[in-house]
Amino acid sequence: MHCHFRSTNPFRSQPAKCYDFHMKMTNSTSVLDRLVGPLGECLTPESAQRLLALKADRKLQARVDTLAERCNKGLLTPEERAEYGDYVSFGTFVAILKSKARRLLANAQGD
Repeated sequence: MHCHFRSTNPFRSQPAKCYDFHMKMTNSTSVLDRLVGPLGECLTPESAQRLLALKADRKLQARVDTLAERCNKGLLTPEERAEYGDYVSFGTFVAILKSKARRLLANAQGD
């Protein structure tokens, strides 16, 4: 089974053969969405635009890409799996918050 992390920022989409990892992310995504909800309500149009411009630096992106590739090949050490899990959790958090920022900006344009 492949799990896919689908976020353009700060990490790119990388398929991974990590069934247990996917299951953990599926369960925690709804929890993250509930936690991010109140934070999304604090966004202003200016802060939403700044959030949408947020990207990982090259060094971080290269590390995530390396871990994703190793995950795809089933080569992650336990330490790397934990590190990659942290990156994916953070990326999911940012993706949800960016979704709320896009919604805020779309609603602001509709007013």
